[in-house]
Amino acid sequence: MASSRIGRIKLAVETKYSEFATKGYSGGCCGIGAPSLPRGATDVALSCGSPLEHAPIEPGTTVLDLGCGGGVDVFAASKKVGPKGRVIGVDSTAKMIARARRTAEESGYSNVEFRQGEMEKLPVRANSSNVVISNCAVNLVPSKRRAFLEMHRVLKKGGILVISDIVAERDLPDETRNDLNKWSRCRGGALTLRGLKRVLSGAGFTGFEILERKEWAKGRAEGLPLLSVTFKAVKP
Repeated sequence: MASSRIGRIKLAVETKYSEFATKGYSGGCCGIGAPSLPRGATDVALSCGSPLEHAPIEPGTTVLDLGCGGGVDVFAASKKVGPKGRVIGVDSTAKMIARARRTAEESGYSNVEFRQGEMEKLPVRANSSNVVISNCAVNLVPSKRRAFLEMHRVLKKGGILVISDIVAERDLPDETRNDLNKWSRCRGGALTLRGLKRVLSGAGFTGFEILERKEWAKGRAEGLPLLSVTFKAVKP
């Protein structure tokens, strides 16, 4: 993918999610509401599944949430890892990270941390995480190969990857792939299931398993063959 196009995609995504961080998010894809979590996070929660329902998170472990946004899954995971564990949220949007840090401070979360960075170059040391989760964010990344290689790098041996994302049943039309607005709205960058398996295997993951699969109504309404898929894989 040409560097100029990658730059345009990243700018489109940054612009869209900076707007969400400032104004909040209402309607659309899959906003989350959870009374037990801070409003500062739930008001900007966008998702397409529930990786935390499937992730084997134990007390005292380290969890990494990629594309964490305002931190809703980070705060939810913090309850699972407990006071001796750690949850690190990474997001490329500066305004989202600022919002998440403010929410953590105001709500008294002491076992969470937010870092600004891209999935293709994570600000996380190698072999440091027990579980990596992500919720409707990988589709926004131009280079999936680099992103999954980075996930493999930061996971410990035997670590688990659990991701909910938008996946295409078949190849998407060029019109969709080349539309920056569709990229920033989770359409244009969706991998096919075949492509997802290939990239995961190429990054060194094994044990690919689809945990949940359902039609993504927003995509279907636009005539696009898109699914919401939650899957797991293992770093052997």
